[in-house]
Amino acid sequence: MRYVALVALVLVLAAAVVVVATGDDDGGDYKVRAIFDNAGFVIAGEDVKVAGVKVGTIDSVDVTDEYKAAVILDITDPGYQDFRQDAECIVRPQSLIGERFVECEPTQARAAGEDPPPKLERIDDGPGTGQYLLPVNNTAKAVDLDLINNIMQRPVRERLSIILADLGIGVAGRGKDLKEVIRRADPALKEVDEVLKILAGQNDVLERLAVDSDTILAPLARERRHVAGAIENSSAVAEATAERRVALAADIERLPEFLRQLTPTMVRLGALSDEMTPVLTDLDAVAPDINRMILELGPFSTAAIPAFESLGEAADRGTPAMIAARPVVTDLRRLANAVKPVGLDARRLLESLQKTGGIQRAMDYVFFQVASINAFDSFGHYLRAALIVNQCTNYVVEPVFGCSSNFQQAGATSAVAAAASTDDPQLEATARALAGLPQLKPAKKQRKPKRSRNKAKAAPKVEATPTPTPTATPAPAATAAPTDEEKTDELLDYLFGGDG
Repeated sequence: MRYVALVALVLVLAAAVVVVATGDDDGGDYKVRAIFDNAGFVIAGEDVKVAGVKVGTIDSVDVTDEYKAAVILDITDPGYQDFRQDAECIVRPQSLIGERFVECEPTQARAAGEDPPPKLERIDDGPGTGQYLLPVNNTAKAVDLDLINNIMQRPVRERLSIILADLGIGVAGRGKDLKEVIRRADPALKEVDEVLKILAGQNDVLERLAVDSDTILAPLARERRHVAGAIENSSAVAEATAERRVALAADIERLPEFLRQLTPTMVRLGALSDEMTPVLTDLDAVAPDINRMILELGPFSTAAIPAFESLGEAADRGTPAMIAARPVVTDLRRLANAVKPVGLDARRLLESLQKTGGIQRAMDYVFFQVASINAFDSFGHYLRAALIVNQCTNYVVEPVFGCSSNFQQAGATSAVAAAASTDDPQLEATARALAGLPQLKPAKKQRKPKRSRNKAKAAPKVEATPTPTPTATPAPAATAAPTDEEKTDELLDYLFGGDG
């Protein structure tokens, strides 16, 4: 076997040397227009090989006027840019998924010193101008695996059996002719004998092959049922593939474009895998902790069983309660729908109070109001209303002896005069306010001290002007009598800290 491989290598090298020696010197653009009867699944961009070595690519595929496939081969390797008229090309499958490539022989092997065949004709005009024409007689296409599998399908296998039967009938009674054929096949048999001699020289390799094959086939023999099932399943797969070969052909034609579009995604996926390496490394470091957590999760689950059982019992008891509470929930829903406007107004009110400080202002009002209706003297604070301690403090609808301030001006003037006789300016001011008389203006109005918003300060003691005697009080008849509304305003103004 090594000798056969060595002979093949020598032939390939000899052919390469001949091609290089006879090739074009320019090494430029060299395209061969190869005509095929069938170029199914051949697409642009696939490889062109010589003896397994890539020498170019398929430039494009066209259809001739005779409905043949014209495959333009772009030979980029300068050492193989010299196709002769005995050149041959065949379309072969690249892999089991259906990819194709073109394998060519630029020229056939010949004896040393023999002149090479002429070069391929160059197309001067028409389709493929400037290209080298390889006729259809020099091209072929390998039989696809699905076509071979089709032999076992009906009606192909029945027709094959008919062909074999007819062949047997044709050979019957032709013993002499067969003998002549075998005699003429003597050179071929001699070559076969040479091959057998070579194989005999490689008996050690064959022995090792047999031993290794026995090692490989022993498991297959043990699993022969599975192997038989695999073969049957592969037959079904092949049959289904043959039935859908048109769709598969379309998919394979779109596969290169899909792979080109998939390339950026695969690049990003590779970058993602690189970035995930530290995360996976850290995850591997904490794997023991995760395992321990999973192991401890079992006892935790066991301990949680009573809790879930109690939860189930609570659910059994709570279900009737929830059913019984449906009318209440319905009423609450109706109430909620009814109080939505109130809630909206309340929300707006509270938001307004929060933004403007309304609650603080109301508390300030209460604070200052309380501070304003209190007075301060040498003894301390006291309520102004508490200082009205005469017999006119009660509400009456008829004149009372000694107190006529509620009914006529003279009585009111007497009450004021009585209050003035006590030398208490606050009492006199209170009496005037209750009688509806204007307050006396002090000789010089003193500025009132500022009050803190947080703590009320004691009101300074105001020196009152000397109160005139009742005989010196001017008669109120000279002025118009104040109305009830004016009296009320003056009274409130006094009580809230006004000066009258």
